[in-house]
Amino acid sequence: MTQEERRRGGPGEQAVLLAAGLADVAVSTLGSALGVVRGLARRSDAAELVSDAERDLTARGRLVLDRYAAAPPAHLEILARQALARRVGESG
Repeated sequence: MTQEERRRGGPGEQAVLLAAGLADVAVSTLGSALGVVRGLARRSDAAELVSDAERDLTARGRLVLDRYAAAPPAHLEILARQALARRVGESG
């Protein structure tokens, strides 16, 4: 058994090490994000930035809801509209 294999340990130890690594990444990312927020709070146009961010997030939310929450039109409804359009086209 090599020194690297001994250092890895069993599956339980690997899971703990992976969780600790992920927690470290999350904490460092959160720290960076807080630094950015502090920097933005010091800006004179912070209120405008917040307003723009709110509009952007609202627009994104609307797009997501439109994409996933809207039910597709009923198949028979589509066929009925196409038939009606053909009838209007033939008579006019």
